[in-house]
Amino acid sequence: MNIKVILPLVLAAFAMQVRAEYPTISQSQNNTGGHSLATTIGSSLKTTARPEDARPPLKLKFTAADGSPVDLSALRGHVVLVDFWATWCPPCMQEAPNVVAAYQKYHAQGFDVIGISLDEDKQRMLSVARSQGMTWPQYFDGQGWDNKLAASFGIRSIPTMWLVNKKGVLVSTDARGNLDSEVPALLAE
Repeated sequence: MNIKVILPLVLAAFAMQVRAEYPTISQSQNNTGGHSLATTIGSSLKTTARPEDARPPLKLKFTAADGSPVDLSALRGHVVLVDFWATWCPPCMQEAPNVVAAYQKYHAQGFDVIGISLDEDKQRMLSVARSQGMTWPQYFDGQGWDNKLAASFGIRSIPTMWLVNKKGVLVSTDARGNLDSEVPALLAE
């Protein structure tokens, strides 16, 4: 089969799947009026359903490096940044001042940070976190790239920064460099 035959079949299957998953897209809305089906679907999703409304809250529970319990479900009502990082990662350390600044700026409004360290040296991680002003809880298991939480979430590069909304739902997996725009918007929801 050539691409001219396969592509319409793939698009039709995708459209059927979207209609099944988002029943608020009615047949009358499918009259595209000259717009592409993707534009019509995208517009309908923006006005009728938000993808994060259908997703369950992110589950994250551990004992922090300082011995304190951390449970993301206890932070419902807060916007939370989950920061996968390491002291040996130059981009992570370059981003750290931005995360600290966002935390200081928005913490009183309900913004929290949870660190997931891929370090192997606990004392080094704690020392760097303290010197950088990273006062939030840090997960540490000393396994580096085999870090239990990072592996369970499929993290393959760092820094990786996720934003979780007030409902506990993961809404961004690419928050790096966008904290000053994304955090206030999520706090306002």
